[in-house]
Amino acid sequence: MLLQNKQIAIVGGGPGGLTLARLLQQNGAAVTVYERDRNRHVREQGGTLDLHDESGLAALRAAGLLDEFKLRYRPGADKLRLTDKHATVVLDQHEEAQTDTFGQASFRPEIDRGPLRELLLDSLQAGTVVWDRHLADVQPEGAGWKLTFHNGATATADILIGADGANSKIRPLLTPIRPFYSGVTIVEGTVYDSAHHAPRLHRLTQGGKIFALDDSRTLVVSAKGDGSLTFYTGCKTVETWARDSGIDFSSAAEVLAWFRQEFAGWDGIWQELFASETTQCVSRPQYCMPLDQTWPARPNLTLLGDAAHLMPPYAGEGVNMAMLDALELAHCLASGQFSDVQAAIAHYEQHMRHRASVVAEETMAQTEALHAPGALTYLVNLFAGGK
Repeated sequence: MLLQNKQIAIVGGGPGGLTLARLLQQNGAAVTVYERDRNRHVREQGGTLDLHDESGLAALRAAGLLDEFKLRYRPGADKLRLTDKHATVVLDQHEEAQTDTFGQASFRPEIDRGPLRELLLDSLQAGTVVWDRHLADVQPEGAGWKLTFHNGATATADILIGADGANSKIRPLLTPIRPFYSGVTIVEGTVYDSAHHAPRLHRLTQGGKIFALDDSRTLVVSAKGDGSLTFYTGCKTVETWARDSGIDFSSAAEVLAWFRQEFAGWDGIWQELFASETTQCVSRPQYCMPLDQTWPARPNLTLLGDAAHLMPPYAGEGVNMAMLDALELAHCLASGQFSDVQAAIAHYEQHMRHRASVVAEETMAQTEALHAPGALTYLVNLFAGGK
């Protein structure tokens, strides 16, 4: 076995990193996940995720966790309403009978990020995840790596895997290739206790999702199991807009003032997103890795998820790509079909980059289409063609 007597370090405890840790442990590997959060409960885990049969769900099946997933996912949360800026519903999946189920490619069940993370954490051996490990520096040490963290702790590893997201500190060790700006910036936020703070939107969402498209702008709202709504706006801006705007995105009042101007003519219902002082937003310029990126394989270093192939969220592939990366990388490392670790990594990276390039091209086309005139008609036709 290639991994015998090898200590594997995964930097990043998101779905991709945790899925990889589970799959490697199933094959007897010694693996540690280093996560910057102080503990498993310190940070809210964002919105909902739809898992796809050929990727996210395939990884959970291989990890022996599909039955546990079925206990934690949210039936009906995948139901979508498409609206225009006046909140007029033009497509309503709540009116459609639910015929898809597990094992069908068209079924994409939703789960909140928090429960998915808990599911994966609970599947790991005790002590696998080391918390409060914000990576500060990585240096070669012998045939492996030495990791130094901001709290002064250190660790060593024979194989290092970067699952540390868009701002990966592992990626520069492998390649200088950087992402390009997509042309769209997202403003993301959460409305807590939406039944109280955003009652009209709470009813409109019906426990599922809303996609509102108009005026070359997007607004996506998703219900969570804890009674909150997560949302993100999408607008074409210059790359430095968020930095140069002077907006304090932690201030609901300042973001509301911006929203009223940027989304002028949109129905007042959308302003409920900013009605509560507890609503805090963040701005996220959207980036994408070059479609033709490549690098030579290393014998003890690789990447997965956004660290490898960052792209905007408009095709819903991010978490699914990361979990499929984990599945394919674990198979390459543990299958016994390769002569050494470098050959296994090379095979994984070649297929991962090709797969990601195809999806990134589709995602960039989707991002452009959703922020162009006629986007609502485009999306209605897209859903109609998918039936």
